[in-house]
Amino acid sequence: MADNEGPGWERRVLEGLAGAALKEQRTARRWGIFFKLLTFAYLTVLLAVFVDWGSSAESLSDGKHTALIELQGVIEAKGDASAEKITTALQNAFGDKNTRGVIIRVNSPGGSPVQSGIIYDEMRRLREAHPGIPLYVVVEDMCASGGYYVAAGADKIFVNRASIVGSIGVLMDGFGFTGGMEKLGIERRLLTAGGNKGFLDPFSPLDAKQRDYAQGLLNEIHQQFISVVRQGRGKRLKEDPEMFSGLVWSGQKSIELGLADGFGTVDFVAREVIKAEDIVDYTQKDRLVDRFARRLGAGMGSKLEQLQSHVGWRLR
Repeated sequence: MADNEGPGWERRVLEGLAGAALKEQRTARRWGIFFKLLTFAYLTVLLAVFVDWGSSAESLSDGKHTALIELQGVIEAKGDASAEKITTALQNAFGDKNTRGVIIRVNSPGGSPVQSGIIYDEMRRLREAHPGIPLYVVVEDMCASGGYYVAAGADKIFVNRASIVGSIGVLMDGFGFTGGMEKLGIERRLLTAGGNKGFLDPFSPLDAKQRDYAQGLLNEIHQQFISVVRQGRGKRLKEDPEMFSGLVWSGQKSIELGLADGFGTVDFVAREVIKAEDIVDYTQKDRLVDRFARRLGAGMGSKLEQLQSHVGWRLR
């Protein structure tokens, strides 16, 4: 006799139908939750792309205030401390009718002399265009090399006693692998069109003429740096033989040498020097869409470099 013909077969059929319906309902609920989460994630991404979460200076600057600009990290064209971002922030700060003074808070080991020079030049221009708005630099942990290049463009520099200040010098570094290549039996094959196209190639012996040329280039940029410091600091600078040697000093020693003017934090300078303790941050901050675009561009650049390396040539 078949199962569906035995006693209680109706109950078994009903239980099977109910179980199938319950299973289908659970599956539908899971899919519903999935699509709801997917929709929520999509809307969140759209919101992050089209809304700038950073509060704009314009919306905050409805009264007399001190403008703050952060210069953090390495000064480089594609970084947070690029000349484009810092100069834009400076222009916005000086252009606000309610700005009573501008502070650049520096925490930087230095970076590109070109980017530093652009920022310095814009600081000097804005000071001349807005003589009634003082421009100060407040150093926290470090203001070295290109960071100090920028700081020299301010009216005054304030430090902490333990801040690291100075490193007025220029360097070009790299490695030489010729000895290791000889031990490993590796031969360097470098073809160039132009006698100096392989300038300071790390896999070739160091050419004396190229070394002398590089040293002359460094000396020239170093003199530019020294000139900027002397121009910015003027008679306050107490030069000694080590002033421009690349050494760094504590904040306390930097005041004695005339590299800085006094001790002070951002709050202190805003409150006691500028006399406008309300602080508005004009720092240019990336939106999520900007960071995403930059990462996408970096990824495409990496793929292009890989392609060029496979082809076997590069323009440098």
